[in-house]
Amino acid sequence: MPAPNDISGTAALSICESLLLALNDRKVLPEKEIVGILRDAAAAHESAAGVGDHAEMHTAVAALINGILAGGNSVRRS
Repeated sequence: MPAPNDISGTAALSICESLLLALNDRKVLPEKEIVGILRDAAAAHESAAGVGDHAEMHTAVAALINGILAGGNSVRRS
């Protein structure tokens, strides 16, 4: 069985992706804004990767967010 942190993180990611999709579907946030949110989040982790004890984790989180951006998972692109 996966570690509790892995389960919590996966659940949080799924919820956030669903919220971003719903915000876009309901025309609350345009695709451009959602992509900007994801880019900002990735950039924050990329910056944090050079500082402190959790560099590996921040690098992995940035890579995951950039993968989501590349795959278009959180935005239904036409």
